Amino acid sequence: MNKQDKNSKKFELELNADNTEKDTEKEKVEFSLNDDRRVKTLSPGAMVMKRFFRNRLAVTGLTILVFMFLFSFVGGVLSPYTEDQFFYRTETQSKVFGGVRELTGYMYSAFEGQEENFKGTLQGFFNDNLDRGKTEFTYRKTQFTIEAVAENLHVLKNAEGTALGYATVERINFTSPDKTYGANFNYAAVVAKNSEQPFFEYDGKNFVLEEDGSILEEGNEIAYINRYSVNAVDANIFLPRDFVATTLEAIDNKQTEFTYTFEGKEEQTYTLVFDAEKEVWDIRQGKDTRVYDIYSEPSAEHWLGTDGNGMDMLTRLMYGGRVSLVIGFIVVFLECILGIIMGGISGYFGGWVDNLIMRVVDVFYCIPSTPILIMIGAMMDAERVEPEIRMLYLMLILGFLGWPGVARMVRGQILSLREQEFMTATEACGIRVSRRIFRHLVPNVIPQLIVIATMGLGSTIITEATLSFLGLGVKFPFASWGNIINDVNNTFVLTSYWFIWIPAGICLLLTVLAFNLVGDGLRDAFDPKMKR
Repeated sequence: MNKQDKNSKKFELELNADNTEKDTEKEKVEFSLNDDRRVKTLSPGAMVMKRFFRNRLAVTGLTILVFMFLFSFVGGVLSPYTEDQFFYRTETQSKVFGGVRELTGYMYSAFEGQEENFKGTLQGFFNDNLDRGKTEFTYRKTQFTIEAVAENLHVLKNAEGTALGYATVERINFTSPDKTYGANFNYAAVVAKNSEQPFFEYDGKNFVLEEDGSILEEGNEIAYINRYSVNAVDANIFLPRDFVATTLEAIDNKQTEFTYTFEGKEEQTYTLVFDAEKEVWDIRQGKDTRVYDIYSEPSAEHWLGTDGNGMDMLTRLMYGGRVSLVIGFIVVFLECILGIIMGGISGYFGGWVDNLIMRVVDVFYCIPSTPILIMIGAMMDAERVEPEIRMLYLMLILGFLGWPGVARMVRGQILSLREQEFMTATEACGIRVSRRIFRHLVPNVIPQLIVIATMGLGSTIITEATLSFLGLGVKFPFASWGNIINDVNNTFVLTSYWFIWIPAGICLLLTVLAFNLVGDGLRDAFDPKMKR
């Protein structure tokens, strides 16, 4: 190698070394710790959030909670129905139109002008002695005589021989509601029938009695005699003779159905049902009736069907979630407020103040909360407390019974924090006691409070659901997931209508599980050592 090549090679090596040194210096400058563009400093809150979102289960729980809040609060607004809206449907129902009874017992009537003398207890004595087959009896020191006019017709007379009333198994039915006569007319007709006379006289008029029991006045039928009572349930409906005849004919032929057309109306089908206990034939008629659309299957109109009150189940589920979540948050908020105040005072002052508050906490721990809640719920039922006021009482009572756990946690944390240097500094600065507790001590307990509150929400929702399931919590017309599931008390609903209780149970399960997952995730995020 000649001298020129050696110099060229040496220059190249020096140039490379110089470039390498410059790159090293440039790299040092670029990655200098003093360069704010290269150093990312995370705040404590950001670090907690970063740890939280690395926890897949916690993120899953948060996702579920977001969905539940949107479902309950936004879904209720977007729903075309309201929480207390009823739905109806038209269906044909078999209703009792009338009844038919065969008259086997006596019917008692007073003769005209003797209504005041033949009533009440005297009729009872008449009936008793007639059943015993006696012809005389004494009532109130007065002698009465029973005269048998025919086999099924008896007249009661007093001591002077005056006829007071009569008993018969025959019934007079008039063919028009406007054409009626008194008890004396009925007696004359029954006497003529029993004596097989073709006519009788009443009030100066002659009446013809035909063999089938029809009574004619001037050739027109005005009444008929039979031993059946055929009446409509509605007293304003008059049953004409041909309807009665059609009904009795169907009974004689042992038919279960017959048809009849009232004047000016369409033909109707009637069903005969015999009630052996009452010995009455019920005349039933199918009528289109508007009823509550209860327990309808899921459809395009009602995605989850309707409940036992004819309300849309999906809408009730949305509003029920709203009530359950609001109650849970308010109760936990009350617990935290009371717990922070009592625990903060107890932990900061210590001494007799601490002993007093802790003994109060011990007393609250000894209270059987479930029986107390059941008793209070029963009392509110007895007093018929309004549903809105009942919900307010429920939240206050649950919050009042649940603060001791929060107070103990706050007290324990403050006992360890009050001896640290920053608290000594607050004393040296002359900061007042309330500000030391609630401005400097309590904020250091917030991470633990958030975890306890998040995990306590699930148990609070479960408690509310349990009380509502037992009928002691949220009342109709308000919905909660607990009182929706209350319908499973009916075995038929439990086995036949899954869409009534399963969706509410799933919502309750997912919400409580999500709160627990989020609580676990926050606990691990605030204190990573807990995972070790």
